Amino acid sequence: MTMHQSKKFELGVYTFGNTPRLADGGYASTAQAIRNALEAVQLAEDVGLDFFGFGEHHTNSMPLSSPTSVINAAAALTKTIKLGATVSVLSTDDPIRVFQQLATADAVAPGRIELVAGRGSSAITFSLFDYQEQDYDMLFSSKLSLLLELNRSACISWSGPHRQRSLAGAKIYPRPENPLRLWLGSGGSPASVMRAAELGLPLFLGILGGSPTQWARYGQIYRDAWARAGNVSGSPEIAVATHGFIGEHDSDARQLYLEHELRMFRTGLAEIGLPDSPPPDRIKESGLDGMVFAGGPENVAGRIIGLQRLLGHSRQILQMDVGGLSHSAFMKSIELLGTRVLPVIRRAV
Repeated sequence: MTMHQSKKFELGVYTFGNTPRLADGGYASTAQAIRNALEAVQLAEDVGLDFFGFGEHHTNSMPLSSPTSVINAAAALTKTIKLGATVSVLSTDDPIRVFQQLATADAVAPGRIELVAGRGSSAITFSLFDYQEQDYDMLFSSKLSLLLELNRSACISWSGPHRQRSLAGAKIYPRPENPLRLWLGSGGSPASVMRAAELGLPLFLGILGGSPTQWARYGQIYRDAWARAGNVSGSPEIAVATHGFIGEHDSDARQLYLEHELRMFRTGLAEIGLPDSPPPDRIKESGLDGMVFAGGPENVAGRIIGLQRLLGHSRQILQMDVGGLSHSAFMKSIELLGTRVLPVIRRAV
């Protein structure tokens, strides 16, 4: 088993927002979910975590629909922690506006702002923003191409199939003082892994299930494709987003998290009009050969170290606040991740 050496391993958290649940089973305000996310990022910084990501969903239970907006707020509230959109659904957003909003955040928090560009995990945004779902691949490819060009130059001459009019010498401001760090988001499809390598982009894997050895194979496919592409700048880099939760004791933490994760899946599927069919075998997924990192600090630290030795990723972030999990439990999990999990990982990786 080979330890992949890279720069310092980074640990963090990501959220789609988690609207608090009331005693009667209903919801508190989505505004409170946004305020809770901003309180969480401040705690993550206080306990020494490296990164906090804001994902994009458009539902009552997960209302963080504009990650770039929340990143700007978080940039003003923090001083050291890296912040990113994980992911921004680029297929149904405007790459120029996404870039401008993140360049604004980078002015507030220089060098701390990143973007994971992805295609999204559901079709809800296509009807919401008046796009055709059958244009899924074209929209993402075209908008990603423009986003990369925006990051390279302030003066853009560009044409692509998602625009009716070409850009001819368009000047895009504000500019980050240095190019933004852009990742390609993937749920593990071979096509997206290959695309990241061919474009010379770091790969961000969003993982709901599978095994460490399965994901290690994806990592090797990406590195092999990177070598074949002949990229001359940078090196292949992988980040991982997984479900996870830290409690004082393994069994209690696992039970609490899986209970709320199941509610998240069922509620989320209903909200976007899909059948109630959450992923199977979540108890198995929280075991040693799974990809749900829920348990006590020693357990989770050991499993993250084990995955890093197989996959060689340089960052792992956990989604903890699922299914109306209480804000106090979320905050305690962040505290344990920073004070008891991170030091163990730092000594080993």
